[in-house]
Amino acid sequence: MERCKSLLLPQEKHLAVCVLASGSRGNAVFISGPDTAILVDAGLSGVEIERRLATIGVNPRSLDAIVISHEHTDHVRGAGILCRRHKLPLYITAPTHKAALAQLGGIDDCRYFACGQSFSINTLTIHPFSLSHDARDPSGFTFQSGGAKAGLATDLGVATTMVREHLKGCGALILEANHDAEMLLNGSYPWPVKQRIKSRNGHLSNDDSMRLLAELDHKDLAHVVLAHLSHENNTPERALATVGAALRDSRASLSVALQDQCGKMFHL
Repeated sequence: MERCKSLLLPQEKHLAVCVLASGSRGNAVFISGPDTAILVDAGLSGVEIERRLATIGVNPRSLDAIVISHEHTDHVRGAGILCRRHKLPLYITAPTHKAALAQLGGIDDCRYFACGQSFSINTLTIHPFSLSHDARDPSGFTFQSGGAKAGLATDLGVATTMVREHLKGCGALILEANHDAEMLLNGSYPWPVKQRIKSRNGHLSNDDSMRLLAELDHKDLAHVVLAHLSHENNTPERALATVGAALRDSRASLSVALQDQCGKMFHL
């Protein structure tokens, strides 16, 4: 089943990106370059992540690393078992590692990065940047290979100037569109939970995501994926309609990442 990493990339393309799962029950994103393949987060069980990788023709033993954004269970659940089973290095910040230690278990090859400092895995350059979320040291990322750049920013309560600056010029974006403000207000969540979601350390609404995307849109933006949708406080239709208003004059494709199935692989 293992495939050469370069086979996942059409000729003259530099990045392949596929959201394996997105939502409060588990998150994982596959990213590859010509000689590199990684997972960003591993919030499903190890077995389920292996199954989803198989659907896109990837053997987990062909991965070069797992990169973790923050310690919440829906981002780290399967990371420890996958690292041990397939002898993968884990890239994580030191504060996040400390917060996630009980969930991760022992990992032989743990490599620390720091927000604001780029690092490389083979020829894939990764730049982590700080997010506003109720985790110890949450990170968003950009990924660059050749002339291609992709950005990932989910689990954030507000799109700061730093976030907007780092995500500029991306050919592909994975952005949070967690909730519809009206659905959240009128929904069944307890008021303290609603306040947490709406806070600067919570999650972006559809309207927040639309305003962010309007700033980030440019002529070379090709793909936008809306991620981490709430099952109770949002729908794909609402997210697409609201956030899509930012792309009325754009050629970029707009899609929604789902919890229960892999998204489409796209290339830059």
